[in-house]
Amino acid sequence: MFGCLAVYVKDKIVFILRDRSDEPEDNGVWLATTEEHHKTLKKDFPTMRSIGMFGHDVTHWQVLPADSDDFEEEALRACDLVLARDPRIGKVPGARRNRKRAQ
Repeated sequence: MFGCLAVYVKDKIVFILRDRSDEPEDNGVWLATTEEHHKTLKKDFPTMRSIGMFGHDVTHWQVLPADSDDFEEEALRACDLVLARDPRIGKVPGARRNRKRAQ
């Protein structure tokens, strides 16, 4: 996916793994989430932030930055949450578009 690796669990995308030379500040584990979950996820992942290359103040996708001192611990914690089926992480691709068509 655009030079990155997408990680799915069944029909949900949960992560994108990014390690590229362009815009390296956005390298790391991207979490598929929504803004409503940012506050609670930030407690679990203090270094989590919006993805800068998207150009918005707040993005639904969030990144655990690869250059963080706690990167490995946070990435493993994110995997634990996915394995525990935490509803804050994961999106069904295209769900938003399908919802608009149904209206």
